Amino acid sequence: MVKRENVIVTKSVDFALRIIDFCETLEKQRKFVVANQLLKSGTSIGANIHEAQNAESRADFIHKVKIALKELEEVKYWLTLCEKAENYPFKPSLKDNANELGLIMYKIVSTSKRNLKN
Repeated sequence: MVKRENVIVTKSVDFALRIIDFCETLEKQRKFVVANQLLKSGTSIGANIHEAQNAESRADFIHKVKIALKELEEVKYWLTLCEKAENYPFKPSLKDNANELGLIMYKIVSTSKRNLKN
């Protein structure tokens, strides 16, 4: 049996790897506080998505994806600071990736909630 790719798992891992690379850039420029916060929240998204794959119930699954969404909002905050602060590097593609992940996760939550009622 061929196992189907889980898009959100793949995209969350890819996003975490891009966040790690960007945080290394921040650290090279001695932007340690933002790098640390962004690293924690950016890698937490994938960790929560992975955890959701083994949820105990559909409600638990929804809860874990919602935690990932909260972490994503934090990532967007730190990226916005990088974008607006003088002398900070910024990668617009990371913000685009974050928005794409958010759309997918919001769809997952809404579909899962709808299926929870059925």
